[in-house]
Amino acid sequence: MSAAEIKEIISFVGIGLLIVAIALITLSRRKLTGIFSIIVSIIAYISFIIGGFIVVFVVLSGPTG
Repeated sequence: MSAAEIKEIISFVGIGLLIVAIALITLSRRKLTGIFSIIVSIIAYISFIIGGFIVVFVVLSGPTG
């Protein structure tokens, strides 16, 4: 695999984590209550932060040439 393909896969993982975060926050706010809501929210925010860092890293690292 070339460096560009690896960066592409890493960026897909970051985008996937952001989508998971959106789904978990929606689930937490609409369907869950109590401690389950808090646990799911924490997992969602952690995945949001990690996904955001991955996307920022891929964007700021520039093109692979």
